[in-house]
Amino acid sequence: MTLNSKKILFLPFLNIPSGHHQVADSLIHEMELNEPKMKCEKAEIFSYSYGKIEAFISGIYLKWIHAFPHVYNWIYQQCVYKNIEQPKNFKIYELLFLAQMKRLIKEKQPDCVVCTHALPSYMLNVMKEKGMLNIPVINVYTDFFIHRFWGTNQIDFHFVSSPNMIELLINKGVPKQRIWFTGIPTHPEIKSNSFSVRKDHPPTLSIMVTGGNLGVGAMEDLLQSIQTSGKIKFHVLCGKNKLLYQKLKKLNNENIIPLAYITSRKEMNKLYDSIDGILTKPGGVTISECLRKRIPTFIYHALPGQEVINLDQLQQLGVVYYLNNWDDIESQLFTFFESKENQEKINSSLEDYHNQLTDQKIAELIKRIL
Repeated sequence: MTLNSKKILFLPFLNIPSGHHQVADSLIHEMELNEPKMKCEKAEIFSYSYGKIEAFISGIYLKWIHAFPHVYNWIYQQCVYKNIEQPKNFKIYELLFLAQMKRLIKEKQPDCVVCTHALPSYMLNVMKEKGMLNIPVINVYTDFFIHRFWGTNQIDFHFVSSPNMIELLINKGVPKQRIWFTGIPTHPEIKSNSFSVRKDHPPTLSIMVTGGNLGVGAMEDLLQSIQTSGKIKFHVLCGKNKLLYQKLKKLNNENIIPLAYITSRKEMNKLYDSIDGILTKPGGVTISECLRKRIPTFIYHALPGQEVINLDQLQQLGVVYYLNNWDDIESQLFTFFESKENQEKINSSLEDYHNQLTDQKIAELIKRIL
């Protein structure tokens, strides 16, 4: 079989518009641009296995996070993040998905599998342990940490986004040459910026505010707490939250500019290039885009589970600022942009991060694996 006729199967999990799907879609787009004859396909194991039940479970999952954030955070920490170096079996998931995963792989006949979520990775790791699978499997991590649900030891290659992840994998026995520091993959239309955070800024700042693809989180509370003086224009990405978009439109505040869901990555790239900073949650894909664009990033809130841990890792890397106090957000933002020390510090951290990234495109790495 020639390289051109090979097939790559991408495996996110659940059909909610999460970073797992965004990363899979970005990788597929990159592969199609660079290797147009290679076949790429995406599959979601829950809906493949259980049909419409997936949508019901996804809905409950989202409602549970928002209704009981502290409970969700505690369970997440206990189940998948506590004692992360120790292996753990998740037998209930094997019971639910292992036979289905075997069926999916047999049906699709891929030459390589790319996992952007821990559950498919865990299942394929088990299959490799049992001698049921002999094709290359790649983990593409969509956060800035690795938890215990990810399959690791039997997985062939790991695309990571922080130095701590490399250290953890090596401690788990993964050879260093099978780990690549790629960062969390972003869409090719989000172009990299090589310049530093600008040291001079206009009298009026442009700040993007986002709460993720679904427009969820504490964004509405944050916007209510901001006393706009006219010195900062807040461009609010409402995502698919039409109610929030209408509410902000009715405010008729020229300093708070709501933006409806943006599907075009080119348009998103232009928007990134027009702003001075971003107020956001620590979701993996958004932060990765900000790192790529070298935009000063201010965290106002972290959802329970993944985002809480992402925030901790990003603070260790020194590439974000955490605004845990919402009193006078405008003043805090101006203090950052008027401080030469703050700007030199973040420029140094961003430079250090970029210097550690591999200079090879992910499409080239996957081609080499095949």
